[in-house]
Amino acid sequence: MKISTKGRYALRLMLGIALRSEGEPVSLRDVAKQEVISDKYLEQIVTPLNRAGLVRSVRGAGGGYLLTRPAQEYTVGEILRVLEGDLTPVPCADTPQSCPRAEVCVTQEVWARVAAAVAGVVDNITLADLVQRYQEKQKV
Repeated sequence: MKISTKGRYALRLMLGIALRSEGEPVSLRDVAKQEVISDKYLEQIVTPLNRAGLVRSVRGAGGGYLLTRPAQEYTVGEILRVLEGDLTPVPCADTPQSCPRAEVCVTQEVWARVAAAVAGVVDNITLADLVQRYQEKQKV
């Protein structure tokens, strides 16, 4: 399984907003500059995040984007799934009943374990955890 550029940049965008907002909207241009990502590309990424209710836009002078919840209420998995969809490596890992070979297929068990391992990581790291780790790395 590979996470696309959109998924990776979505996580960096959310982190950028969490780090800079302090209750004020954060412009995509500011995040793009800090993260060295095209602001045009971030515009494509922020739209599904906005639709999913993870961020909200503020228009006008001084506008930008805000998180809709505290950073500790977002998981990496939630953010990635908005851009990536299901994170399972193969369809039968999530829905074995969809496979006509599920009764006899032992590889499905491997894929289910891989999916559980990935979910176990991404669903247990919060945006607040990333903010804390970022701040720790800045002190080094």
